[in-house]
Amino acid sequence: MSNMVFCSGCGKEIHSTAKSCPHCGAVRYGSQGSKSRIAAALLAFFLGSFGVHKFYLGKIGQGILYLIFCWTLIPSIIAFVEFIIYLCESDETFDRKYNS
Repeated sequence: MSNMVFCSGCGKEIHSTAKSCPHCGAVRYGSQGSKSRIAAALLAFFLGSFGVHKFYLGKIGQGILYLIFCWTLIPSIIAFVEFIIYLCESDETFDRKYNS
């Protein structure tokens, strides 16, 4: 039962490895290889003070804020915390947040 996820199109349960829903035909974003959780974590660790991970995840406004305040080192601290969060959260949670 743990190998099951819910379809974003119709809400029915489908297998986690299914590329599309057999009931409604909706394509799963996570199976298309959109944004990677590990890539976001590495960008947050190495270039997080400049907000590169935010630009990668499509959060342009937040990325600009990181750029504006990069000289204060506050974005570096926040990016390190986000690095840890990206590593600890599951692929399903990451996909729900950033690949839908």
